[in-house]
Amino acid sequence: MSLQETVSAERVHIGFFGKRNAGKSSLVNAVTGQALSVVSPVRGTTTDPVKKAMELLPLGPVLIIDTPGLDDEGELGELRVRKAKQMLAQTDLAVLAVDACAGLSPEDAELLSLFRERGLPYVVAYNKADLLAERPPLPPDGLYVSAVTGEGVHELKEKLGSFAKTLENPRKLVADLLAPGDVTVLVIPIDAAAPKGRLILPQQQVMRELLDAHLPFAACQDTELRETLCALSRPPKLVVTDSQAFGKVASVLPPEQLLTSFSILFARYKGELGQLVRGAEALADLRDGDRVLIAEGCTHHRQCGDIGTVKLPAWLEGYTGAKPVYTFTSGGEFPEDLSPFSLVIHCGACMLNAAEVASRLRRAADAGVPVVNYGVAIAKMHGILERSLKVFGFGG
Repeated sequence: MSLQETVSAERVHIGFFGKRNAGKSSLVNAVTGQALSVVSPVRGTTTDPVKKAMELLPLGPVLIIDTPGLDDEGELGELRVRKAKQMLAQTDLAVLAVDACAGLSPEDAELLSLFRERGLPYVVAYNKADLLAERPPLPPDGLYVSAVTGEGVHELKEKLGSFAKTLENPRKLVADLLAPGDVTVLVIPIDAAAPKGRLILPQQQVMRELLDAHLPFAACQDTELRETLCALSRPPKLVVTDSQAFGKVASVLPPEQLLTSFSILFARYKGELGQLVRGAEALADLRDGDRVLIAEGCTHHRQCGDIGTVKLPAWLEGYTGAKPVYTFTSGGEFPEDLSPFSLVIHCGACMLNAAEVASRLRRAADAGVPVVNYGVAIAKMHGILERSLKVFGFGG
């Protein structure tokens, strides 16, 4: 996968935050070298987060996020502030834009506290430095810049690039589970919900990682699994299936065959697998009227037989004998307060970056609400969760 093809979820997310008229948008335009954001002397010009994928060496592929001002006012302003704070959940590296002429404000200080509280690496850019008569010394996390003259913009990029090692993702999806020569079989059902003419992102990423690691694999639909296994000269080390086909695939394989799903691979890659496995225990405790949040990280046209709104509720009700009350969210929608829910069932999160997944899991933990993802939940309801975790050496 080339840098230009790197999906948003795999890019370092750099968020630009600050008060209105601190020059955030001008600074974003200076860093990207493009007129990405509309700039104006009118306070509050940026009303919604603006995102731009680009390459910033040595960080590599990044996603730049320009956010609304955190001191916006009125009912609409409060919504904008809330949206800006939501972007914190997606941010891997933060830039706080401060009006150098006005200095650090209480709102800026509050934001810095949030950065530190979340362990978020950050840089404080004192913008409009060209208007200063004198420049007091700055702490190590700060530097003077001018989006108008370009002063300090290169240094800001260098400062951001210095976090490259810190932000590297050491995790693998599947390659670290295999030895040279091990064969993997990927089971990819093609049904009405499958995107026409292409594979979904988890399937693409697993294939690419196997190819990069020089590990052979075979791919088939669930209807051809038996024939595919017979065609191999030796049994595969691992079978990875779409979670929806878990039950059917498990019935075809010998009991000693290692089996997991794309969704469970992503649970380990993006989140805390242990938390999700523990959350699966709550499935059996659901009662009539319990509120269940079913959340998807992407937005798509829901079709007949949709997994989130149709199949999962049907499996859940068949497994528990209960009739919960469901709330469905997608994309960037995810409640700040999860306390009303008895359970959160989340998708594999292939379209969300690790920072946002961690934020959502943390919110669930803080609210004392169990959370599980699609793959773990489906494996649990089909009685094969323990088997699906063996490849990880997971003890439960």
